[in-house]
Amino acid sequence: MNKISTITRRNIFDFIQVEGFWWSGRLEEADFLSRMFDLDSMPSYDSRFQNAAGDIWQHRVNNPNDWEDNWIFYDDRFNLLNCDDSIFLDFLCEMIHPLVRGESSEVNKMLQIFNDNLKEDNFELVEKTRISNKPIFIGRLKITGKDSIEKKGQNIKKILTADYVSQQINLMESSIENSPHISIGLAKELIETSCKSIFEERDEVYDKNWDLTRLMKETTKLLKLTPDDIPNEAKAASSIKQILGSLSSVVQGIGEVRNEYGSGHGKDGKFKDLQPRHAKLAVGAASTLAIYLLETHKLKI
Repeated sequence: MNKISTITRRNIFDFIQVEGFWWSGRLEEADFLSRMFDLDSMPSYDSRFQNAAGDIWQHRVNNPNDWEDNWIFYDDRFNLLNCDDSIFLDFLCEMIHPLVRGESSEVNKMLQIFNDNLKEDNFELVEKTRISNKPIFIGRLKITGKDSIEKKGQNIKKILTADYVSQQINLMESSIENSPHISIGLAKELIETSCKSIFEERDEVYDKNWDLTRLMKETTKLLKLTPDDIPNEAKAASSIKQILGSLSSVVQGIGEVRNEYGSGHGKDGKFKDLQPRHAKLAVGAASTLAIYLLETHKLKI
């Protein structure tokens, strides 16, 4: 059963028409639709043609005034008002894909319209990755507590400015709902990236053969974050030591979960993915830990 209502879909299409945005962007209509649909296998409503591809050519190219400009929103072959949520979200994402729309101002305006309406049904479009420094979006259910996770991601990006890290965080966040195993695998990689970046910025050498637990241990030594580095006379010393001592347990846990359920390892046919809430736990823990390490690193340089 679809969760994105017909009302939400109609509102989005109405806004697009009122704002004057051309749904296929700089692509021909058939070329745009071919990115999502097999037009050659879809029926024609004109007896002179064998499929939808011929139909569209006749009534939108050969005789462009036969159909109104926004015919696609109401053509029951594509059924955008009632199709699966995933198809509808993919259609919205295609409308703001870099190959379809080049003006950043248009993309931002359309994205705002989409998300302002989708939020009523608890959905959103988010950046998944980039191509030629242009965002590519994916649709998803809104993540409970996503503001906290995204804020952590923004903080990490401010410290680690490499494009790779930004893409890593974007993909980690966007995969929580639809692909928890990818998020869990990336959570582990985020800790590895953070630790290795600290070594490199301090001109220190790490062993590429270290596993995650060893890498974390050596990073805490480098930053003088081991429990032994906290003087007993410090206020709440025992509590601070306990927290620092638990870091290795967090890292070990994320590493083990990744090995069993994360991306990066082949799975047999009986493999069952974890739930999004488990991915949120791994992503939240990894993000918090990464921020703590990186901020400590910056303070001590």
